[in-house]
Amino acid sequence: MQDVRTVCYGRRMPKVSQEHLDARRREILDGARRCFAAHGYEGATVRLLEAETRLSRGAIFHHFRDKETLFLAVAEDDAVEMAAVVADHGLVQVMRDLRARDSGWLSTQLEVARRMRTDPDFRERWSVRTRTLAAAASGRLERGREAGVVRDDVDVDVLVSFLTLLLDGLVMHRAMELPTDQLDAVLDLVESAVRRG
Repeated sequence: MQDVRTVCYGRRMPKVSQEHLDARRREILDGARRCFAAHGYEGATVRLLEAETRLSRGAIFHHFRDKETLFLAVAEDDAVEMAAVVADHGLVQVMRDLRARDSGWLSTQLEVARRMRTDPDFRERWSVRTRTLAAAASGRLERGREAGVVRDDVDVDVLVSFLTLLLDGLVMHRAMELPTDQLDAVLDLVESAVRRG
């Protein structure tokens, strides 16, 4: 039995390190994000994904079962990053960070919204990620309430809904490349609406 090497066509192939596999996966995700941003989910053909990642379809689909799995991985990557920011700094910080987000991230978010509306199977699978983000926001607000900085006259679930609605609107605003010159003042207003007294 072979232990750390694979025999291929009579030759031993070296074992690929986990760091190499992780780096390759990151390359694929970054290229796929650019491809989905430029062409949308339907328009991002395998040929375009190959061109954007500069990898073969075999290399791409070695890491991801199919195009939908790849898209979900891109969107999930964004969701995990966003949930971490929410847990540490709150949803308003995610909104502030949108100014620096590239069009690929924004386009992925819009594609998620479109697929949520048109694809019940996708909506079902994605609802897990939505609940994770809501839980991170809820936890952050509860900690703020315990510290005496978040208002206690409104249910935390209502505050989470308020903030996620604003986030969704801001994503749309940024995706349409509308001006953001008053964004700081608007987000200061949002923060004051959530803060106690």
